[in-house]
Amino acid sequence: MLDKEIYEPERNTAWCPGCGNFPLRKALAQTLAELELGLDDFVIFSGIGQAAKMPHYFKSNAFNGLHGRALPPAIGFRMVNPEMKVIVESGDGDTYGEGGNHLLHNIRRNPDLAHFVHNNQIYGLTKGQASPTTGENIKTKVQPRGVTGEPFNPIRFAVAMKASFVARGFVNEKEQLISLMKEALNHPGYALVDILQPCVTFNKVNTYQWYAERTYKLEDDYDPTDFSAAMEKADEWGEGIPLGVIYRQEKTIFRDKFANLAAELKTDYPEPKEQQDLLQEFV
Repeated sequence: MLDKEIYEPERNTAWCPGCGNFPLRKALAQTLAELELGLDDFVIFSGIGQAAKMPHYFKSNAFNGLHGRALPPAIGFRMVNPEMKVIVESGDGDTYGEGGNHLLHNIRRNPDLAHFVHNNQIYGLTKGQASPTTGENIKTKVQPRGVTGEPFNPIRFAVAMKASFVARGFVNEKEQLISLMKEALNHPGYALVDILQPCVTFNKVNTYQWYAERTYKLEDDYDPTDFSAAMEKADEWGEGIPLGVIYRQEKTIFRDKFANLAAELKTDYPEPKEQQDLLQEFV
């Protein structure tokens, strides 16, 4: 197994002490080490937010993009490079709010990538307003009378659209989370892993203890290929929150629908000499 420390540079973070992003980063490093993925074997894409800062505090090839826009460049990269593992790191606001439209069409296309959503049910970077997954009636600085809309259920949404891999993890269940990340990275198609990750500063409701008292691991005999059972599990929230692979199925990968694309990464393109004069204008 590779040394997991190679992925974590010595760098100060902007995350608050106790933030759920810390154990999530540890789990990701452990996952990559156990899969024997070197620094040239994977790439991370992210948008904007505390979760999207993962590439800042992680040693890897990376692309840090716009708010809610991590998926488009990730898909573009996957289309031209079928060899490296593609990881998308984003938060609940980044993914289910600003990035909701991309999420929808990404599930339809089924590109071969793993999407790890840091779900703390709040906007942490912009100091605590409600996100799409914030619970109803929860009060924030921006919603002092409480959130009036029903929270978005990403698991139900993804299962209903028959995404090829849908799972939920919790940062305090480290070994299970690592297992889910491994499965997602090895899954041929789009793998969504919604990860419960407390925000200790701005979300005083959905704490480590709150999740610990309500989450449970799916039974060994649970069948993630059973769509009806998956829909039932997707609706569970509150007193019982299931952790594990909720739904899984085999689907054609987006890239495989394009017969003209090479099965291997092409690197022997000729030098674009005819563009040198144009490039010189910008020197």
